[in-house]
Amino acid sequence: MELVGDFGLVEVQSSNSEMKILKKMELVKVKANPKANRPIDVKDEVLEAEKRIRSYIRETPLEFSPSLSKEGGCLVYLKLENLQHTGSFKVRGAFNKILSIPKQKEVVTASSGNHGLAVAYALHTLGGTGTIYLPTTTAQVKIEKLKDFNVNIENFGSDCVETEVFARNTVDHSDEKEFISPYNDPQIIGGQGTIAVELQQQLSEIDVVFVAVGGGGLISGIAGYLKEYNPDIEIVACLPENSAVMYHSIKAGKILEMDSKSTLSDGTAGGIEPGAITFELCQRLVDHFILVTEEEIKNAMIYVIENHHMIVEGAAGVAVASFLKEKKWYKDKNVVLVICGGNIGFDRLKELICNPDNR
Repeated sequence: MELVGDFGLVEVQSSNSEMKILKKMELVKVKANPKANRPIDVKDEVLEAEKRIRSYIRETPLEFSPSLSKEGGCLVYLKLENLQHTGSFKVRGAFNKILSIPKQKEVVTASSGNHGLAVAYALHTLGGTGTIYLPTTTAQVKIEKLKDFNVNIENFGSDCVETEVFARNTVDHSDEKEFISPYNDPQIIGGQGTIAVELQQQLSEIDVVFVAVGGGGLISGIAGYLKEYNPDIEIVACLPENSAVMYHSIKAGKILEMDSKSTLSDGTAGGIEPGAITFELCQRLVDHFILVTEEEIKNAMIYVIENHHMIVEGAAGVAVASFLKEKKWYKDKNVVLVICGGNIGFDRLKELICNPDNR
């Protein structure tokens, strides 16, 4: 199976001993990290998470898409995590992690996006205490959203990396605090993987699952669970060309430190933490990568608004755009697109809908 970014054809095949990457018919062999052999037992983590968090989360709908099915000559279903509490899948991991640690511990995290909102909601629901660190440049509307849950908010640094480093340092050598990563944590991965538990119950046959990828927590949880039951399920990683750090890292055989450009998919933007367990999971579990342009993401978001009458965020648009870009490969298959969230700022949404160039 091939997949296409603007650079040409790319195929990724994984095995225990090596990873092969094919680019425009040129075979490149990359020695795989030996630690890629099951760094965590994802299936067990997911099943434990399912027991912990089921009463706190919604089982989100799996909606058949007549329009996308017609586009691809296949059966396409949308997993609507935009209808989850706080508008994204992130509450699954947040609840699982917080419920996994002693209640007397203070939770610390750094995020002005969906992860921060999920942690705030989970703490509010469970009666826990915690602090969310934000860059000083965080938009006031995001701060007000977090304040709805009465969580402690601290500002530090001018960008997300600086803020996260500071937040982590407040936890070092403390037995009373615990830092919650947005993706680099077994319980976070397990929580996100409960989506796969629902998918199994909602659709008897699944051939392909498209998942947007940033740090890799969501795709690791879904793929790690589903492939335990059916190794032939194709897991497609979907990334914006402007921030495709996981793709380039897998291609290089190591986690890369690289800059990202601005993208509509702000939920997947940014780098990967050194030593992240999601890197090794993606090496082993992801079958294909598809990169999409900002124009393709924008058109996909508009497509969902027009055909499903739903607002989705840029990261969800990445999964839809990836399918539309490579739909010819999925004829007659049962395809699931994970609509990972619906949190988009009003100004950006207004620009998306009202700009004549977007119609």
